[in-house]
Amino acid sequence: MRRTLLAAALAFGIILPAAAQDAATPPKRKTAQEIVDAAPASAWRDLDPANTLYMELPGGRVIIELAPGFAPEHVANIKTMAKGGFWDGLTIYRVQDNFVVQFGDAEGEEAGKAKPYPAGTKTHLPAEFTRSAKGVRFDKLPDVDGWAPEVGFADGMPAARDPKTGTLWMTHCYGIVGAGRNNAPDSSIAAELYVVIGQAPRALDHQLSLVGRVIKGMELLSVMPRGPAPMGFYEKPGQRAPIISIKLASDVPEVQRTPLQLLRTDSQAFIDATEARRNRVDDFYTQPAGHIDLCNVPLPVRETPKG
Repeated sequence: MRRTLLAAALAFGIILPAAAQDAATPPKRKTAQEIVDAAPASAWRDLDPANTLYMELPGGRVIIELAPGFAPEHVANIKTMAKGGFWDGLTIYRVQDNFVVQFGDAEGEEAGKAKPYPAGTKTHLPAEFTRSAKGVRFDKLPDVDGWAPEVGFADGMPAARDPKTGTLWMTHCYGIVGAGRNNAPDSSIAAELYVVIGQAPRALDHQLSLVGRVIKGMELLSVMPRGPAPMGFYEKPGQRAPIISIKLASDVPEVQRTPLQLLRTDSQAFIDATEARRNRVDDFYTQPAGHIDLCNVPLPVRETPKG
């Protein structure tokens, strides 16, 4: 009956009462950004300074949230090296297009040129490619993934889970930080780190120890000049990008810190914002996708509100 009334009204130019118009027009759905902007304070968590790195480059600050739950021994070594100033004065020496930037001691394999590790640095670590999923909250996405039985978020990090083996691992999404290694699985000590700057290389999942993710400052890394093929290592030392310092935020005076909050992945705001991205209904999109890839789910970050 309502459709008949609406059709007749349109045919004869009749103006329907406001109530009839409202009933005929579906309510406007909020965008993902509108949902995030309206998220209550309880939906946000503070960035922990004890698990945050400040990477100071000539162009600005790159902020990295560490993931001790996934790679505890690698993260402990990173903290030791950061406290000892290991990366201060070293360089970003590899930028491979659509893949990674890599930094550390470019001369580390040359006899007599390697920078000494700070006291307390462990020179052998186990491979930390996966962790036990037991007791870990996993905010699962309903979407099918080609690389793992289940994908979602754990400890605020994009992750995958295999219920059959009871294992959980971080995924190589844009901005993820990993520890470089040689062929031996246990050949990394987290002195050489890389950041994904291209399309997610998910074939590397549970092949390397992933130690965190960049939450602010990716634009400083993604615009760097690419090194030559095939692997992007700069051929001349002068091409390398200098690192002023890498420090734990907890070792930086509070007035010099960047106060940030991250949207909790178990919050209703995060769930709703992800659904809004999965099925976009704004004027540009002609057909909702009905699907979202794990690495296309942004993890919202904001400056901590004052007061």
